[in-house]
Amino acid sequence: MFSFNGIHHIALATRDMDQTTRYWRDLLGARLVAGLGRPGARQYFFEIAPRVMIAFFEWEGVSSIPEKDHGMPVKGPFGFDHVSFGISKKADLWKLKQRLEHAGFWVSEAMDHGFIHSIYTFDPNNIAIEFSVVVPEVDVSSRPKMIDHHPSRTTLEGPLPNTEAWPQSSDYAPPDETVYPGEGAEFLDPKRKNWFADK
Repeated sequence: MFSFNGIHHIALATRDMDQTTRYWRDLLGARLVAGLGRPGARQYFFEIAPRVMIAFFEWEGVSSIPEKDHGMPVKGPFGFDHVSFGISKKADLWKLKQRLEHAGFWVSEAMDHGFIHSIYTFDPNNIAIEFSVVVPEVDVSSRPKMIDHHPSRTTLEGPLPNTEAWPQSSDYAPPDETVYPGEGAEFLDPKRKNWFADK
């Protein structure tokens, strides 16, 4: 079995990278650590925790998504509801709420979800965002809990992976390890100008 080391990045879209940068870098304090592309087809990465990023593609013709309240049911094809970012201290949740409101963004009241306390808002692209701080007394990472009144059948197997659920390959052989160049190969070019070199 392989192991995860966290979320590397979530990729979203914007029509205005400057407005998005103002929000994520300047208002929320996420460092802009990588940028590539060209006007109309950019991708920028903002670091929200060590090696954890939120990335935005800037595409011409993209419009903001319709506003939809976090967690409210919808019909039809749907894949993304909202993203929650962890906040280290409870006091920081209140500071963040005040900062967002002072900048003119709508922010919900703080909600007690038992294992986390959260506030909800939208970024300039109408992306639904939650900020959450863990309630230390209810540490679901060390003590998982399933309190659904009617849990789905497979969840009753418990919190650990069921290694019998899928066919196992006993004769694993490493694949061809060729890595093909894609967007961003320019990061390896020493002649490429780094606009942040003197910042």
